[in-house]
Formats: sequence, C-alpha cells, structure tokens
Amino acid sequence: MRQVGLVAGAAAVALVAAGAITYAVAEDGGGPAKTPTADSADAGFARDMAVHHQQAVEMSYIVRDRTGDEEVRRLAYDIAQTQANQRGMLLGWLDLWGLPKVSSDPPMTWMGMGGMVSGEDGALMPGMATDTELKRLGTLNGRKAEVFFLQLMTDHHKGGIHMAEGCVAKCTVGVEKRLAQGMVDAQESEIRLMADLLKARHAAPRS
Repeated sequence: MRQVGLVAGAAAVALVAAGAITYAVAEDGGGPAKTPTADSADAGFARDMAVHHQQAVEMSYIVRDRTGDEEVRRLAYDIAQTQANQRGMLLGWLDLWGLPKVSSDPPMTWMGMGGMVSGEDGALMPGMATDTELKRLGTLNGRKAEVFFLQLMTDHHKGGIHMAEGCVAKCTVGVEKRLAQGMVDAQESEIRLMADLLKARHAAPRS
C-alpha cells in the first residue's frame, strides 16, 4: 500500500506545474481568471476530489497485482492513469491559487454536506471504500479480486459522479467545471463497462 501511495504521489507532484499551466491558459478569452477563495466550491472540489481519486488509484494498483485478467487489468490501469493525472491538475490549481490542500472543514462542506459523512473506517466521502474493504481486496486473488474490485469501484465512481456534478453546478472556474463534466461522462461510461464485466462473472453491483 505504501508503494502505491508513493507512485501516485510522485505522479501528482510531477503534474502540479502542468495543472497550473492548464488553468492559466484554458480560460475563455485568455484573460486572467478570478482566484477562488479557500471556502469556495472550486477549492473544496479540488481538495476533496484529489483525496477521492487517490483511493481509486490505490485500489487499481491493488487489483492489478491480484489478477491476470487482461480486461480488468486494462481497466484498472486506465483508471489509475486518468485519476492520477486529474489529481495532479487539481493539486496544481490549489498551488496556483495559493490555497491549502487540507481544510479544517469536514469533507463535502462546499456541497452543503459537511458532517453528513461519518468517515467511519476510513470512508471519508460517498463511494469511498473503508479501510477494512481495502485490506480485504488485498487478500483476494483471481475472480474474487476482480468481482470485489469492480463492486468497490462502481460505488466509488457513483460517489465521484455526485461530487463532480456538484462542481458542475457550483464551481466558477470554467476549466474546472469542464474537467468535472468530463469526469461525469467518463465514469458513467466506466460504470456501464464494469456492470458488463460483473455480469460476465455472474455477479452484480452492490447497489
């Protein structure tokens, strides 16, 4: 697990500058963008989704080493790469805005949901796996690992989509809103793919 964190962390650091540049040049008209405040939806989404994405990367690397199935390994690789890149952009924007990456407010406060998620057993936001579930994933192999990963990631994507839709509605930075909409579209597509992969394994999503 620590190795996974180091890999994802390195990817995020490498992409901080890229994220900042993307924000600086992507606003329509090329003019200076208004800097969000620490309690804005833009900053809250960037902080929370960076944490949410980190767990998706960790789960993807875990299952990659627990199965030889090429379909699941390919999906896990795509999720890990995509979400590590997006996490780097989110952290890069926080750096550019001069805002902290950690807040004293509960997760989801920017969505009006602060304190509604207990964070019990490590599940800090909707859809996140618990510490117990992550440990269990690391003990499974083959088909059992594939099914549990697909179920966990389906739940994870559903929670991520809810957050991304919140940013589409509440964020003010155009490039961030577009990134959030891209997350919604991509993760809805991956949920459909994971439903097919589960069906092929005589299993179904948990909810």
